[in-house]
Amino acid sequence: MPSSLGLTLYNLGQRREQAEGSARPPRPAGRLVWLHAPDAEAVSPMQALARRLVEEDGVPVLLTAPGQITAHPAVLVQPPPNDSPAEARSFLDHWRPEIAIFAGGQLRPAVMHEAAERKIPMLVVNGRAPAFLRERDGWYPGLMRSALARFRGIMAVDESAARAFRKGGAALSAVAVTGRMEEDGVVLPATEAERSALAKLLAARPVWFAAGVTHEEEAAVLQAHRMALQHSHRLLLILMPEDPTRAAPLASALEADDWALAQRALEEEPEPDIEVFVVDNPAEYGLWYRLAPVCFLGGSLMGKGPTRNPMEAAALGSAILHGPRTGLSGPIFGRLGAARATRAVASATGLGEALGDLLAPDRAARLAQAAWAVASDGAEVTELVLTRVRAIMDGDE
Repeated sequence: MPSSLGLTLYNLGQRREQAEGSARPPRPAGRLVWLHAPDAEAVSPMQALARRLVEEDGVPVLLTAPGQITAHPAVLVQPPPNDSPAEARSFLDHWRPEIAIFAGGQLRPAVMHEAAERKIPMLVVNGRAPAFLRERDGWYPGLMRSALARFRGIMAVDESAARAFRKGGAALSAVAVTGRMEEDGVVLPATEAERSALAKLLAARPVWFAAGVTHEEEAAVLQAHRMALQHSHRLLLILMPEDPTRAAPLASALEADDWALAQRALEEEPEPDIEVFVVDNPAEYGLWYRLAPVCFLGGSLMGKGPTRNPMEAAALGSAILHGPRTGLSGPIFGRLGAARATRAVASATGLGEALGDLLAPDRAARLAQAAWAVASDGAEVTELVLTRVRAIMDGDE
C-alpha cells in the first residue's frame, strides 16, 4: 500500500530514532504472536490472552507494554518500538511476528504500515477508540482512515466504541462489538487436603485475611482487628506481611503486646483461642483467600498500591476491603467499584468499621459475588479472540 500524504507528514514530523535491535533478546524459533498493550489498563487482559496462547497452543508470545511488568515465564516482555520507519523495520526484521494484536485502539502508523507491507495480519481487541500516540497527536490528512483500513478486524468493547472506530474510517465490516476480554486473574492454587483440614478447625469462626500488609500498615490492621473483636470475640485475623522475612519480628512484637498468637512457620495451628495467625509463605495466598470470607489488600492504605492483584481475591470469593491507594491497579478497582464489588476505607478506624459490617455473612457474600462476577467477566470474549487468532494463523480466514 503506497504511503499516504498523512503518513509522509507523520514520519517527517518525528525525530530521527536509532534502531535498537541490538538490545533485543533472541527471537524464539518457530511461530510468534505479537501482543501490544498501550497502557497499564490493557496489560492484564493481554497477559490473559498471552497465557492462553502459550499454555494451550504452545506458541511463543511477545508482549510489548510500557513500564515494568511481570508476565508468564514463557512470554517475552519488551518496550514497544518507537513509531518511526527505521525502528519499525528493525523491530519487525528481528521479531517476524505471524500476527499482531493491538489493545485499546492506539495507532502507530509507521509500525502498522510496515506490518501491512509484510502482510502481517493485525487485529484490535478491547477496542475503545482510535487515537495516535499522545506525543504525536495532530492532523495528518487521511492517516487515521488508512491506518484503520489495515486491520483484519476491530473488536470493540461496546457500541459507543464501535461508533468511534467507524467514525475514524474503519470499514463497517471490520468492526464488531464483542465486549471486554477477561483480566489475567489466574486462580491461585491451594492444597485441598490443607484447605479442608483448616476449614474444619475454623468452622463457625469468623475469619479475615490481611494480605501483603506493609510494615507501615501493621498497626492499622491490628487496630481494626481490635475494634472488630469487640463485636465478634472469636474473630481470627490471618496476617501475611508483604515481606516474608518480616513475619518473625512481627510475631515477636505481637506476643509482647499480649496478642494470642500462632505462627504458620512454626507449624502452629489457629486454635479456638488464637486471635492472630501469622503466615509467611507467598505460595499460600490461594489457601487463605479460600478460607477467609473477607480480606484486606495490603499496600492500599499506606503503601504505593496493593501488593497483590485484586483479581486474585475476587476470583476466589473473598470480599475485598482496600484503602485509597490503588497504584497500578487503579483500572481494576474502577471496575470493581462500579460493580459495587469492594469496600473502600480511608483509615484504621474505617477499616475496623467496614470489617465489623462485613462480618455479617450475607453482606460479605454479596460483595464477594459481585467481585467474582467482575473477575469472571470477559472469559467468552477472550475465547472469541483466541478462535479468531487461531483461524488467521491456520489460514482459515
